[in-house]
This record gives sequence, structure tokens and C-alpha cells, in this order.
Amino acid sequence: MAGGSSAIVDTAHPPSHAAPSEPAPTEPGLSPVPSSPPAVATPTPRLPGGLLIADRGNGRLLVVSNAGRVVWRFPVAGSLPPHQRFSADDAFVAPDGKTIVANDESHQVIDRIDIATRRVIWQYGRYDRPGLARGSLHTPDDAYPLANGDVVVADIRNCRILEISPAKRIVHQWGRTGVCRHRPPTTFAMPNGDTPLPDGGLLITEITGSRIVRLRADGSVAFDIRAPVRYPSDAQLAPDGSIIVVDYSRPGAVVRLSRTGRVLWRYQPAHGPRALDHPSLAVPLPDGTIVLNDDLRHRVLVIDPRTNRIVWQFGRTDHPGRSLDHLDVPDGVDVVPIGVIGIAIAGG
Repeated sequence: MAGGSSAIVDTAHPPSHAAPSEPAPTEPGLSPVPSSPPAVATPTPRLPGGLLIADRGNGRLLVVSNAGRVVWRFPVAGSLPPHQRFSADDAFVAPDGKTIVANDESHQVIDRIDIATRRVIWQYGRYDRPGLARGSLHTPDDAYPLANGDVVVADIRNCRILEISPAKRIVHQWGRTGVCRHRPPTTFAMPNGDTPLPDGGLLITEITGSRIVRLRADGSVAFDIRAPVRYPSDAQLAPDGSIIVVDYSRPGAVVRLSRTGRVLWRYQPAHGPRALDHPSLAVPLPDGTIVLNDDLRHRVLVIDPRTNRIVWQFGRTDHPGRSLDHLDVPDGVDVVPIGVIGIAIAGG
């Protein structure tokens, strides 16, 4: 994905010119929301440790408190390697709480960022040089840090998922490099999601064919379903075993599916302040709500699926900007564990 403003050319999530999918009816009982609401704290904190936002258009990462205050940001002076820019589209806190791994797909690299010093301490890929040779990536997406120190990433245009060690060795590969066919677990068609699972497996999302594949730890296929969306992005496993996936379209959607592909819930207002425009990641929260980034409406939302109401928002709807209460194409979110941001951000 390329950095910039609303005129972004998005290589991994290109806006589709196909006919829009059939929208779900707008919920008639929903009360209106102001067009540019600020972040609002809820009575029970939904994000007690904060929320990490990859604010791609502004080329920055922000950690926002439940009350909507920015408590940490990246980059600062000296953060990046010389002569590099930053426009990460996803970022995830490492299990040890000391680093953040961000994939900068427009620059073809993965960065590991030390939270305390806000410096890039590790990088994989050839900056601004897409490729398929050893050490190269082509449109890396969803670079997740693992507990063992490795990083797993969906290398979209090389049609593979890689596990990369701190020594920059590929220790595991799913899919054949450059073979873009849906035939899991042997080959995958444009994978843009590779969510690690508690059992050691992966939940893989494929753009081509709108497929979601769950792999067991041994690499075998637990299920392989078609998502009823036009452009699936970054499927997540909910605590009850269902699947949350977004439709990166306009109007966009958030869908909950059973492991057989049956639709259990769908949020897809067709128009108005609650409608979504190219959401790219939705994550279930412990209280049953869902946090997601609504990329092209320049906001991050928490939706309560029991009422289909927006119960929290950061960013100004349809108003991109660089100030700390605005976003510009926010393309990734991660829930920050309690205690990760605090001592490390003294003075920040």
C-alpha cells in the first residue's frame, strides 16, 4: 500500500471496479451519529491497555487510550534507517510487550520497532524493491510477531506465507512461490491474511476466490470455506470458534461466519454515517464488541453486534488530517495489553 492522502493507490487492497455486492438493509432503529464525532469513552473501558493504530496515510503508528488520547506515536527523529520513509498498513504488539512488528507493504519491508526507544531494530525485505528471491518480499501483509521471536507474514503477490526467524532465515513456508492457485495447503491464491492461532495453526485469507482456510499446527487443512464477500481481508478467529472477516468494499461489511461458512451476523449499512468504506481488519474484543478500521472514512470504530451501534470512535468521519485527533486511511489495529504502554512512554 502506498502512503499519502485519500488519493492512495493500494496494491494489496485495490478498490474494486466490479459491481457492488448486494448490501444488507440499513437498520431502521439506529439513531443518527454526527458526521465528525470525536473519540468517546464508554462507561466500561473496552480498551484498557489502549489501541495501536497503523495510520497509513500519515505514515505513523499511534497508541490511543480508551478516552481517545494519543499516548504513544512512531516515528520520531532517529526512528528509521537513513533515507527511508514509513507507511505501515498493519502493526502488532509482540507477545513479550517490548516491540511492535509493522509491515510496510508499499516499501516491501517488515520492521520491528522497540517500544521504549521508538527505533527500528530489525528489518526484513529489500526497501522499495519487490521480489521473490531470498530476502525479498512482494507486498507483505499482516506481519505477526510470534512468541518464539519469529515473524509470520502473508507475502501477497508471491502467493506464500513465510515464517521468518530473527536471523532472517525462512524457517517455514506455506504455498509455492509464484504459484497463485487455491489448492491448500500446497498453494494459495493471493493470501492477504495469516492470523496465528492459539493451537499453533494459521487462519489464512485469500483475495482470489474469497477463501478462508484454517490450517492446523501440522499444516493440514481444518476447514476451507468461501466467504460471502467481494473482497475478504484479514479473517480473525473469535473465542467461540466463529470467524470475523471484513469486506474491503464500498459499502463495506463485517461478517461473522460459522466454520462451515454460514452467515451468523452481518453489519453492512448501505449509506449514512454508519456505512463502511473499505474496512480492512475487524477484531473481536472480550466484551463481545468488535473493533475495526474503516479505511476510507478515516476512522476506527467499535461496533456492538447486539445492537449494531457504533459505541466508540477515533478519527473524524470523512475528514482525513494530520492532527492527533484525525486519521488518514487507518489500515490496521491491534489491542494493546495492559501495561505495555506506560513506563516506555514517559514524557511522550
